[in-house]
Amino acid sequence: MFSSTPRATPVRNLCLTLVVVCSAFLSSSFGQHPFPTSRADISRSGANTNETLLTPANVSKNSFGRLFSFPVDYVVMAQPLYMPNVNISDQGTHNVVYVVTEMDSVYAIDADTGAQLWYASMLDGGTTASGTYLPCGHGPGFTQEGITSTPVIDPATNTMYLVAKTVLNGAVRHELHAIDITTGNEQAGSPVLITATSTSNAGHVTVFNSKHQKNRPGLLLLNGVLYLGFGSNYCNDGNSGWVLSYDAASLSQLAVFNTSPDYGLTSIWQAGVGLAAVADGDIFNIFVETAEAGGNGFDVPSGGQTYCNSVLKLSSDLTVADYFTPWSVAFLNSHDLDLSSTGALILPDQDGPYPHELIASGKQGIVYVLNRDNLGMFSANDSQVLQEVALEPGTANDVLFGSPAYWNNTVYFAPNASPLMAFPLSGGLLGTPRKTSASYAGSHSPSISANGNSNGVLWAITGQLLAFDAVSLKLLYTTNQAPNGRDTLPPIGHFVTQTMADGKVFVGTKNSLEAYGLFHVVTVTGGNAQAATVATTLAAPIQVQAANPYNGQPDVGATVSFSDGCKPGTTSCGTFNPNPAVTDANGNASTTYTVPQKAGTYTLTISGTGFGNVTTTATATPGPATRIIAYGGAKQTAAAGSNLANPVIAQAQDAYKNGVSGITINFTANKGAVPSPSSVVTDANGLARTTLQLPTTVSTVTVTASSTGLKNMIFLEYSVAGPAANVAITSGNNQFGPAGTQLLQALTVLVTDQYGNPVPGNGVTFDDGGAGGTYSYANPGVTSNSGTVTQFYTLPQSPGIITITAAATGVAAPAIFTETAQ
Repeated sequence: MFSSTPRATPVRNLCLTLVVVCSAFLSSSFGQHPFPTSRADISRSGANTNETLLTPANVSKNSFGRLFSFPVDYVVMAQPLYMPNVNISDQGTHNVVYVVTEMDSVYAIDADTGAQLWYASMLDGGTTASGTYLPCGHGPGFTQEGITSTPVIDPATNTMYLVAKTVLNGAVRHELHAIDITTGNEQAGSPVLITATSTSNAGHVTVFNSKHQKNRPGLLLLNGVLYLGFGSNYCNDGNSGWVLSYDAASLSQLAVFNTSPDYGLTSIWQAGVGLAAVADGDIFNIFVETAEAGGNGFDVPSGGQTYCNSVLKLSSDLTVADYFTPWSVAFLNSHDLDLSSTGALILPDQDGPYPHELIASGKQGIVYVLNRDNLGMFSANDSQVLQEVALEPGTANDVLFGSPAYWNNTVYFAPNASPLMAFPLSGGLLGTPRKTSASYAGSHSPSISANGNSNGVLWAITGQLLAFDAVSLKLLYTTNQAPNGRDTLPPIGHFVTQTMADGKVFVGTKNSLEAYGLFHVVTVTGGNAQAATVATTLAAPIQVQAANPYNGQPDVGATVSFSDGCKPGTTSCGTFNPNPAVTDANGNASTTYTVPQKAGTYTLTISGTGFGNVTTTATATPGPATRIIAYGGAKQTAAAGSNLANPVIAQAQDAYKNGVSGITINFTANKGAVPSPSSVVTDANGLARTTLQLPTTVSTVTVTASSTGLKNMIFLEYSVAGPAANVAITSGNNQFGPAGTQLLQALTVLVTDQYGNPVPGNGVTFDDGGAGGTYSYANPGVTSNSGTVTQFYTLPQSPGIITITAAATGVAAPAIFTETAQ
């Protein structure tokens, strides 16, 4: 029965906080609660409301992730189960997670360390079903079938009940096992071969044939009786839907129910969700959902017994107490839209006229709110239904493959390729849903972890494990968020469901059990948020204490790494000593930090291989000023008498070129230029700014920035002529000459700005008013560097007095020449 021990792959994690521990430390006797059955309870709520550790605040990639990965021998389809404080034979007390596989194997794994505690095989001399013994092939994702359904644990007797499929001597068989959870050994009288026969009202006899049956729904343990549900292997090939009951103590069969004793099919799958049950007073009832029919389809109203695509209410003796069948049953049958893609959810008592309700649905994604005191059987247009809600209106196929979850008066659904939805309940009816911001393909049954009605976290699997705030539906975490594949969920089986128990989340995959939980907690106990002068060591070491979030015990020998996020080879790199550090017997570790040469506040990350991260800060302040530099505003050019467009900026720097604040810098200028202000105290970046008014003359201005004890810094600025304001004749006026000849003296004008500074490059146009004279040079002309422009003028052919204007661009009044042609 026992084998060599596979080793889990551990991931040591530290969740780090600055002042307060990120997750409450608990003693070793904190309130642990079992997870002994499918979906946490017999109502199949999918909610663990005893979760005191996991909260929306700490479920994030920085504080939550993979704790270990335990290898198993084949595909896990069943939901992992959890039992705290189990006294394992010869190994002491452990918190244990139990996993079963399609290889007919059962593993007991330490839920805290990932170590194997025991292993048991349920082959009982046979082999798993495969090849011709698995007639529907490998559509569900496995080629060998062993244990498919979720077992159930009786905490009172430390017994796990499970159904194993095997092949012995060429015959496929199902066996019901009762095993001791402390050893893996079979209990007395275990296993028993599962057999069943039904006889319809019409006299048709059906014999249970394991080759064509799959025990997919989770087992139900109710009032000392086990209830098992069966459907087809995957296709419809000679199966029927069955519910069988057994005495949990003796394993003797008590009752048999066939969902379609005349025609078969009508499977019970429920995406693995367990058969639901409730005690209404002293009466216990079981609720199942069925799939499509064979033969003539739904025939119950006419006296038949084919309860296809129906919700059945069975008495404890497996007689039909009531049922609900949608008015669209014929359409569901013909379009493969099974109700049994989901299981029933029993709601707690509701306000309103119908206190006892359940939620049912199916592939089509139509949700039925039903009165479980009167399911209503089959009525035109579903008049007996309290409420119908289409999760995806207009979509008819493959919407829902998993049951909803219930928490805090809210029903949660995870439709395929849709947002997750949270429907509030009021008066027993579903209200307007809240939805996640994104859609998710392949969603499985959602679950809730919460501490009573607070700190709810919504969990779902879509190929990755997702966590949402159960109230706001804000995404908190996915197994794809952490870098380097730290938390990546391996490939999973059909419709697997996560288990949340005592601060951890367990997921069975095609080859492993993955355990996710809180990383080790590190508190910064000293040296937080210090400051030091650049390139010097902080006054106090950075001190941390590491502990296990599940028991509060010190984390001894943990390697803690420190980083300031710098780029190697730059002045933004500080140094830690030691780095990494290892925690001592009390979980303490410390390091000193020499701040970088570059001033600033640095984020220090405390982490390690596979650890979550947390941050603190250290500030590097500038050293004393050692020089002044020209930071900005040098070599500007502006019009004489005006202010420079940009300020003249000096910076006081330390030896590492960091700006130094609080330094008085004085500005002076020559040539009559005026800095304003003339004395400035450097700001937080070490900068001092002044505005310079240039002199009214054209000149090169020297601005000097000085400070006591520091070398002066020189800025050169340029005062140039401003816009043209005047044009005046400098030569060539009042000349005489023979008509048709060139005047002896050139016509010359000077263009100046408002301060009399010559303006170069200014256009000047000469114009004789149409007298007929000509010009030797290009007209208009452009003033030279001295502000002048010269033009030779040839008089017109006719004698007379000629008026010639010289108009300068930008100047209102031209210069006027008067010349005479004789």
